[in-house]
Amino acid sequence: MSDSLLQQIQSPSDLKELTMEELYLLSDQVRQRIIDVMAANGGHLGSNLGTVELSIALHRVFSSPKDKLIWDVSHQTYTHKILTGRDQAFPSIRKSNGLCGFSEPRESAHDHFNAGHAGTALSLALGCARARDLSGGDEHLISIVGDATFTCGMSLEALNNLSRDLKRFVVILNDNEMSISKNVGAMTRILSSLLNNPTTNLINQEIQTLLSKIPGYGDLLVEKERRFSESLKNMVSPSAFFEHFGLSYVGPIDGHNLQQMITVLEQVQDSPMPIIIHCLTKKGNGIPYALKDKVTWHGPKPFDPSTGKFLPANSTRPTFPKVFGRQMLEMAEKDPKLVVVTPAMLAGSQLEAFKERYPKRCFDVGIAESHCVTFCGGLAHGKKVHVMCSIYATFLQRALDNLFHDVCLQPDLPVVFCIDRAGLSSADGSTHHGIFDIAFLNEMPEMIICQPRNGHVLKELMNRCFEWNRPTAIRYPNKTTDEFDRVLEKRTPGKGEILAEGQEVLLIGLGHMNDTALEVRDLLADEGVSATVFDPVFIKPLDEESLHDLVQAHQYIVTIEEHAVRGGLGQIINQFLIEHGYKNIDVLNLGIPDQFIGHGSYDDLIRDLGLHPHQIAERIKERFALEASVLTGA
Repeated sequence: MSDSLLQQIQSPSDLKELTMEELYLLSDQVRQRIIDVMAANGGHLGSNLGTVELSIALHRVFSSPKDKLIWDVSHQTYTHKILTGRDQAFPSIRKSNGLCGFSEPRESAHDHFNAGHAGTALSLALGCARARDLSGGDEHLISIVGDATFTCGMSLEALNNLSRDLKRFVVILNDNEMSISKNVGAMTRILSSLLNNPTTNLINQEIQTLLSKIPGYGDLLVEKERRFSESLKNMVSPSAFFEHFGLSYVGPIDGHNLQQMITVLEQVQDSPMPIIIHCLTKKGNGIPYALKDKVTWHGPKPFDPSTGKFLPANSTRPTFPKVFGRQMLEMAEKDPKLVVVTPAMLAGSQLEAFKERYPKRCFDVGIAESHCVTFCGGLAHGKKVHVMCSIYATFLQRALDNLFHDVCLQPDLPVVFCIDRAGLSSADGSTHHGIFDIAFLNEMPEMIICQPRNGHVLKELMNRCFEWNRPTAIRYPNKTTDEFDRVLEKRTPGKGEILAEGQEVLLIGLGHMNDTALEVRDLLADEGVSATVFDPVFIKPLDEESLHDLVQAHQYIVTIEEHAVRGGLGQIINQFLIEHGYKNIDVLNLGIPDQFIGHGSYDDLIRDLGLHPHQIAERIKERFALEASVLTGA
């Protein structure tokens, strides 16, 4: 068939009419499509190159959307999107008003859940299967999980609730050779195929049923037979681990071998018991340089596909995470007690250099956020070490109880949480925005919460945070920032800074939004309106002394934050005003409204939210009916 084969695929059902030769041609075209679009847009490249054939095989055998494909994390769904009628829109992925980079039910009936965090697919699929059985349905449930999924305690909890009589339930273990299952080879494949073939498993169940009917010895013989079978499997494959949870194990098989994948899927699709198929895939398959460096090419920036070189960056300024990573190295050189813990975010948090230089002082605990936070509590016990927990804001949400129960509630555990990606995670969208953390952090007694407006202040906060001797959160976005070649000043909790002085309007910015506040001030000044800009630095405790002076000197107050207004800085300032009996003060809270925010470019999202400096200046003038003559006394 011609090179236009991909263009002829309008729905997954079209795959059922293709020959095996055509399916392989399609896989080549899909892979090239992904490479071309990722080269232009950036995005999750490596994982998607590894799941091309797997996705094609799943859609060839099963009938989506009736049969539900439920993807863990779902950043590896690009082939799935292309095959389910979204190929023409694929160049818009991760762009404003374009396709989401993750599973998105509002985008297609083939996407059943929003996903972006790891470890959820098994629980969701199990719930769907139970609902199906209660309602008399016959659809298949297929959860596609990665090898890292099983570092999530939630996945093990889901396995613990499986039962052997769960029909039409298939788990695809996408093992991309990064961690799990080193015991592969001819003997493993042969014996695993024999022992785990659905027909063999069915015969085995029937044998056990017959043995159990032998008077006096039935149960004993069944147990002996089961132990012999498990012992034989355990010698050559990881199947026994999964079979303890009620899953019948098949594999490992080559996840890039379409014929083998389709054959196995057809054999197991109507199994009366839950099945796990162990597929070996290669992350970055199809690009030599992506195969060699799986970490860099997991989620690359735009690049030249012919050379593998990244396109020039728009800015030479460092990002907040890069400033954090460099400062961690400087602090570690001076403080041998400093350790850092992260839940599988070494690269994103810029901790790879720290790990290389201080391997025993850097703990990557995997995708296990709850364990990560509680582990930090244990590390900090007795104050033998200084503990930094580097974690994304969106992932800290998964460890709220651990933060409360195992750190804040405990006496004297001064863990410092360096909360990365605090704010909009523009291209990733709703599952990754870090816009809710202040709300729950602020409820923790004794917790210190601060946010630097630039890289220099970030270093100052990091430099002094262990002196405060309390659980501390330092939150910052993944944005470019400024560093200054000057002495790091001492930072004291509850002390903010006046960045610019004015008269009637008080602008209170949170972190990097102080840059926006200063721009708003200039725009207002052009209209003859005078404004003060105040950076509280510390959200908790507030600089109440400065706030009292500023509130008494200004009639209008505007809070500006890249966080949900409900539970954020705006609400905290409002509470301060109420508690201290301030009246006749007009307040405008600007930030993220009470809704989930999608994906897009950062500038587009900021404009959609009304947080661009020009929009804010206009809203201030409209809200307070400001006129230059009123403020200048003309």
